[in-house]
Amino acid sequence: VGDSSVLACPLKPNINMLTWKIYPKVGGPCNLGYRADTNTTDRTNCSDSMNWKFRPDLGPVLEIQQVGIAQEGNYICEVVTPEGNFHRTYHLTVLVPPRLSLFCDEHGKPVCEAAAGKPPAQVSWLLESNSSLEEESHDNGTATVLSRLTACDTNVTDTTCVVFHPAGSWSESIAC
Repeated sequence: VGDSSVLACPLKPNINMLTWKIYPKVGGPCNLGYRADTNTTDRTNCSDSMNWKFRPDLGPVLEIQQVGIAQEGNYICEVVTPEGNFHRTYHLTVLVPPRLSLFCDEHGKPVCEAAAGKPPAQVSWLLESNSSLEEESHDNGTATVLSRLTACDTNVTDTTCVVFHPAGSWSESIAC
């Protein structure tokens, strides 16, 4: 999320027509097209974050600026040449790194929260195994995972929460 994504079409000589058909999970379809006979491009129902200006001397790439969850979906490129039609399909999945917070609850027990991640993060504790796990899904496709340490080793002063996610891994320690 927030980064740019670049999707490439098959680069072929003598392109007659090139079309991007975009089917996002949110909102309606979008089409981008180029016709060689009229040297024109056209866009239908596409947001301004779709940056595509086709020129025969440049590769047929689509740049999605500041990718968000709304851009998730299928992206199909079709290139038409005298030799035939060539397709490339992408399924864009957006990763949202969770926000990590570690605190002590009202009973003095450590609580680790990985908030608003996509997909949900995996939360565990270093050197401790007795914990409870709660997961809350949000309307925007993200999820918050909350882990409460239910029993602590009395010899350990600091407890460490470890969060694993496709966008990265993090750890933080606390003494309650």
